[in-house]
Amino acid sequence: MKLTTKGRYAVTAMLDLSLHNQKGPVSLAEISERQNISLSYLEQLFSKLRKQGLVNSMRGPGGGYSLSREPKDIAISNIIMAVDENLDVTNCGNAAGGCHETTKRCLTHNLWMDLSHRIQDFLEGISLEEMMSRKDVLAVASRQDSDRTPGANPVMNGVNSRENLINLPDAR
Repeated sequence: MKLTTKGRYAVTAMLDLSLHNQKGPVSLAEISERQNISLSYLEQLFSKLRKQGLVNSMRGPGGGYSLSREPKDIAISNIIMAVDENLDVTNCGNAAGGCHETTKRCLTHNLWMDLSHRIQDFLEGISLEEMMSRKDVLAVASRQDSDRTPGANPVMNGVNSRENLINLPDAR
């Protein structure tokens, strides 16, 4: 499969942004620190995410990035495609016309194309909002925030964390 670090990091950074933007724009430096992703790499990813209309940027003091729409309206597949990631698992040089630099399809071409479509459909069906409500995601985000600033928990700020954890759907 051709899902590389670029797609994984983009999804991770967007989920981090979703979890932390309640108080305003989030700086890439904060995301970099929490997620251990290089700042220069995040700058490249967010340039693409901004061009595709998934995030807004604000310059100056207190600036950073925010989601351009509600988390429920951003599918994981939108993020992956925005950073030019390919979900094609065929391993064929030219999936539309043929395989392995020929004009004919290989024996298992349709099997791998079907898998590619299923992966795409699966990722289209998961929104940032759904990821934000998972117990496992909230637990990791809470730990990351605690590791960063002892006593602080921005993910749960303004939310009754006991009630929040009780009412969340089970993690997958």
